[in-house]
Amino acid sequence: MDPEGSRIEDDPDVQVMMAGSTLKKVKSRLWKKQRHFRLLEDAVTIWYKSRWAGKGHSTFSISEVETVREGHQSEVLQSTAKEFPAERCFTLVFHGRQCNLDLVARTSEEAKAWIEGVRKLIHKAQTMDEKERQDQWIRDWFHKADKNKDGKMNFTEVQTLLKMMNVEMNEDNALDLFTKADRCESGSLEIEQFVHFYKMLTQRDEVWKVFQDYSGDGEKLLLEELETFLSMEQQEREQSYQLAETLIDRYEPSESAKKQHFMSFEGFQIYLCSQEGSIFNPKRQDLYQDMSQPLSHYFISSSHNTYLLENQLLGQSSLEAYIKALKRGCRCVEVDCWDGPDGEPIVYHGHTFTSKILFRDVITTLKEYAFMASDFPVILSLENHCGVEQQTVMAQHLSQILGDTLLTTLLDGQVPQQLPSPQELKGKILLKAKKLNNPEDGLDGAQSDEVSDEEAEDAESPSTGNPPARKKSKLSRELSDLVVYCKSVHFRDFEHARSHAKCYEISSFSENKAQARAKDEGTDFVRYNTRQLSRIYPGGFRTNSSNYNPQEMWNVGCQMVALNFQTAGLEMDLNDGLFRQNGCCGYVLKPDFLRDGNTQFSPDKPEDRQGYKPLRLSIQVISGQQLPKVNQKEGSIVDPLVRVQIFGVPGDEGMKETPYINNNGFNPVWNVTLNFVIHTPELALVRFEVEDHDRASRNDFIGQFTLPFTCIQPGYRHIHLLSKDGIAIPPASLFVNISISELT
Repeated sequence: MDPEGSRIEDDPDVQVMMAGSTLKKVKSRLWKKQRHFRLLEDAVTIWYKSRWAGKGHSTFSISEVETVREGHQSEVLQSTAKEFPAERCFTLVFHGRQCNLDLVARTSEEAKAWIEGVRKLIHKAQTMDEKERQDQWIRDWFHKADKNKDGKMNFTEVQTLLKMMNVEMNEDNALDLFTKADRCESGSLEIEQFVHFYKMLTQRDEVWKVFQDYSGDGEKLLLEELETFLSMEQQEREQSYQLAETLIDRYEPSESAKKQHFMSFEGFQIYLCSQEGSIFNPKRQDLYQDMSQPLSHYFISSSHNTYLLENQLLGQSSLEAYIKALKRGCRCVEVDCWDGPDGEPIVYHGHTFTSKILFRDVITTLKEYAFMASDFPVILSLENHCGVEQQTVMAQHLSQILGDTLLTTLLDGQVPQQLPSPQELKGKILLKAKKLNNPEDGLDGAQSDEVSDEEAEDAESPSTGNPPARKKSKLSRELSDLVVYCKSVHFRDFEHARSHAKCYEISSFSENKAQARAKDEGTDFVRYNTRQLSRIYPGGFRTNSSNYNPQEMWNVGCQMVALNFQTAGLEMDLNDGLFRQNGCCGYVLKPDFLRDGNTQFSPDKPEDRQGYKPLRLSIQVISGQQLPKVNQKEGSIVDPLVRVQIFGVPGDEGMKETPYINNNGFNPVWNVTLNFVIHTPELALVRFEVEDHDRASRNDFIGQFTLPFTCIQPGYRHIHLLSKDGIAIPPASLFVNISISELT
């Protein structure tokens, strides 16, 4: 890695990238085309084009790349392994749902330079502090605007830059700022003068006003003044003195200010834009919950038809879909198995035109990626359509590939009265499938090798939308023996479950059946879910892989609310929002009233529960910063508005929004307060969405951030916006002031 203080641009691998390389871009065994790739001068943007594309080219940022894989480590490169040697191959893996980029270099040395170069650039991007990050943004803008690459910017280039930055500014104002920055009166700005210009442009009057309210001399915040601000505004009452010292040490850029224990305006602004100044409480980001309770006491991040990258009828089945879901913290993945050729079971969405992958390869991928994002158990939900012979092959693959990772026996050999905890099951994979007998019966308990198809009533046929008739199917004893704590059974009713069901019996409900039961028998559903697991899945009519609102299911304590992870949108934002806490480990402890077997809780009547304490949430939406352009048309600038939505029990559901601001995506100021009453704060999620107002058609999405109400930090906070795909889009943010109080 680079020695301290050296420039990344001087690294030999990065220099190879900057010089540019002709690499083969591979999409399939048949699609392989040469493209010229190079790293631009900003050492952040990778540019590429084909020789025949004229002026057409593509770019992406290093910040979009999650990791680099060497050799044949993707399905595409494995399929072309005979043609291209591993030492010349590499794969760029992107954050979110963007497809991998599979590349082949002309030599192994060139491949190595790109692999190492990209890794160094990713490391640099991840380890920058707030000030370095801000300086990087300024340099990026300079390079984008310096069209003729002479290291200077004239006034025309500055005007182009303002449009690129989403700023509508009249010519006189722009010229005034330009003249102030052009101290040499040369008619152009060099990089240092441009930094001065940028800082004048981004002067945050609304933050300056807050700073002035607590600064005695209007120039700086003394340690005591910062402590008062933290205590009064940020509600940091405990240890506010130590916190003030820590923040000065961490965020104050001036060494002399640090020595004298005060904070400059620049330091104050950097603190407010940092993780500690964010709306999401940093203490809730790490693992903070009790992980020793039964599995049924947790919400579990769950995926439906995990193998699909697209829709349910024609989409591609892919191992990458499992990798992406597991890396997002998903802890329940689904595998649809069918008899395949050559005695090898295959995975795809049966009776459709989705492509097929080998069951064996899915299990190998699961073994490799199951515990990268979280140590807590993964539940493998098996939808088994295979005959007995290939079921036995499945059992062999599971045992041989997963080895000790697969849990195949009761933890203590005792008849379980309650499910084991995530803590006890760390590093284990659990099979959820049908079973011929009960786990405590031993091998002799099964009287027959037939079981009823428990999901048949709920599983709608993709082609007709009708539930098929329930039937008996034969089950391989070897596969049955691998099921321990997640025995799939048909659900009869809550009364039968109360008197007969075992804690390890799990039922699946289609969204429609689950919604009906939640509506008609809410409290019964809550009690059922204190002891047993339930899995909810999207209805068969959702052939386009759309999602249902998971909140209704969480309200009655359903643990495995399975969504199509491949489909971005509101529903996945809610899922990401709930599981963003607790170390993103895929398990979130349910509130106490959803864990008590005798609970009286009903989502429709939250006021009837013990400990009912409604809260008032007041959100002053102050301003926005550097919102991205939605419409790339020349001269187009956004008209932003902020919408705040509450998701939770029915009485808490609500939505309010600010007016829109004309032509200002750079620093719009609203100063509008939105008030909500939250009856069940423990279940509420708050979603901030920024849209571009459109008079003629639907508003365009700009960015969003969703978080649990219980993870909100009150006070002056920044909300760092995410793209539709859930990826950070720095420096786009909202500045808000939040207060939470008891409803009197």
